[in-house]
Amino acid sequence: METVTIETRADFAQWAIERARAIVADLGGNLALAARDMEDGKIAETGNALGQAIVDALLEVFDGLAPEE
Repeated sequence: METVTIETRADFAQWAIERARAIVADLGGNLALAARDMEDGKIAETGNALGQAIVDALLEVFDGLAPEE
């Protein structure tokens, strides 16, 4: 993964959008397969995994932005 310098809220927003798109491109197929199979448990599991991957990415960069106390 390449390093990105985030200096403004707009930079962060753009990074977040691009990162979320990359995660959806990577993991979204699993959700589509689960939906095709129409298994509620599998849909929930893969949907949660997709959402968690996005949250983890956002928290990772946010932790880098927050000043250490």
